[in-house]
This record gives sequence, C-alpha cells and structure tokens, in this order.
Amino acid sequence: MIDFWTVFSAVMPAYCLVAVGLALRKGQWLAPEADKSLIRLVVNVLTPCLILDNVLNNAALRTAENLLLPPLFGFGGVVLGTSVSWLMRRTTGTTDERVGRTFACAAGIQNFGYAALPVVMLLFPPETAGVLFLHNLGVDTAMWTVSLVALGHAGLKEWRRLINPPLVAILGGSILNLFGFQLPGILRVSNQMLGACCFPLGLILIGATFAETTSQLRGGGGWRLMSMACLTRCGITPVLLFLAARYLPGSIELKRVLVVQASMPAAVFPIILARHYGGDPVTAVRVLVSTSVIGFFTIPAWVRFGSGFVLGR
Repeated sequence: MIDFWTVFSAVMPAYCLVAVGLALRKGQWLAPEADKSLIRLVVNVLTPCLILDNVLNNAALRTAENLLLPPLFGFGGVVLGTSVSWLMRRTTGTTDERVGRTFACAAGIQNFGYAALPVVMLLFPPETAGVLFLHNLGVDTAMWTVSLVALGHAGLKEWRRLINPPLVAILGGSILNLFGFQLPGILRVSNQMLGACCFPLGLILIGATFAETTSQLRGGGGWRLMSMACLTRCGITPVLLFLAARYLPGSIELKRVLVVQASMPAAVFPIILARHYGGDPVTAVRVLVSTSVIGFFTIPAWVRFGSGFVLGR
C-alpha cells in the first residue's frame, strides 16, 4: 500500500504552487490583465505539448481498452458526481434554484487536470499520465454537456467548445502513437521543455484565481453549503468511484487514474461556467475553497485507501 506521507509529499507541491499564485496576485506581481493571455498560453500551447510528451511512445495507449475505456470512465465519473450532488443540493439549506443548480455543477466535477496530473506523475509509471489525458477527454466532454445541463443551460454552441487544441493533441497523438511515430530529437526536447511548464503555470493561475474569488466569501454564511460540498465531493463521491474502479473492467493504468481522480477536490472551471451560464458564482467559489482546503488532508488519505482497495497496493 502506498504510504500516506508519500502521497502527501506528492500533493504538497501542487498546494505550494497554488500558494505562490495567490501570493503573486495579492502582491500585485501577477496582474489580472495577464490572466487571459497566460490561460491561452497554457491551454493552446503548453497543454498540447504536455499531452504529446505523455501520449507519443506510450505502449499503454496501444491497447484497445486504454483507448476506449478511459474517456467513458471520465464522462461517467462526472455523471455520477453530478447526480450525487444534485440529490444533495437540498441538504445545503437553500431554496434558491440557482444556488442548488450551481452546487450540483461545482461539486459534481473534480479538479481533473492540474491537481491530479502531478500526483499521477509522481506516484505511478510514466505511461499512466497518457491514460489520464484520455480519461480527461471524457471529463471535458461531460463538463460542456452534463455540467451545463445541471446549470439549466446547454446547447450546440457550447458543445462546440470541445474542439480545442488539447483535444486535437489527444486524438492526433493517440493515432500517431499507434503507428510508432516519435518527434525528432530537437523537437522532442523542445516539446518536453514546453510541456514541463504546463502544470506549474496552471497551478499558479489557479492560485491567482483563489486570490480573486476568496473576496466573494466575505460577509460570512454558507457554512452548511460548504460542509455539504465537502461531504459530497470529498466523502460520498470518492466511495462510489472507488467501488466502480474496483469492480468494473479496466487496465491497471486506468485504475490508477481513477484512484487519483476520485480523491480530488472540486474543479476551478465551474466558477467560470456559473458566471457565464446563469449560475451563482459565490456558490461555486464556496464549493471550490471548502473542498480544496479539506482536500489538503483527504487527498493523501483517499489515495492511500484507494491504492489498497482498488489496486491492492
């Protein structure tokens, strides 16, 4: 079984980088005006480079089960999480439909990228990260469909957002990997260097977002909602996902990914969804902050438990 402190050591760098981003924003060294261009850089350049670095020359992605099952599990995990959150929304003490819908959206989707990736890369063999990206393809699809349905807003225009550089990198890289394609030496090294910048910069931007959003919590209140968010995202949903990971078919690489994904707190992106699609951004912030704080303790505990229950380690 993976030792608790080993997992804790893998989680800590992610929280440290988030703290750096928060400090940079509070100290006005990272201006809000830079966010848009930096996010574009991360999404459109650095993330595709990181994906190609982990997908190309990945033997685990030359098997049918690792090409087909991870996206299905990624999509299904969000369906499960959102369904549990939808059922739990009445326990938050609110009768506001916007708040309830936002709770279901925010607590229903885990931090599937920048928080999960460093843990996967530090704890498991390199080929596992490639399976993580295919899993996240399903999560991303669910985010633009299931999560928007939870908010009461979905349409073809929003679903078109699925066509993006990371998706092209995942699909294109997976096809090239099947034929044994590798980048030439200089391009491979350059690609690796760009990819290595992805999750540090992404986590710093998350920290900056924290600095912007925590001000919305001033004024108190919301403690019951935040408690229910922690129970839902960091308690009930992980148990159900662990059961699915143990008893449903899947490769060892996929099961490793599912253990980490089940242990993650809520994602950042539902705040943006709530702002643009008629939700309640303050609720999304409360879900994010509360589950991220408690995740400092629950992520190592759940990954340790899941490694034993699902992986037999």
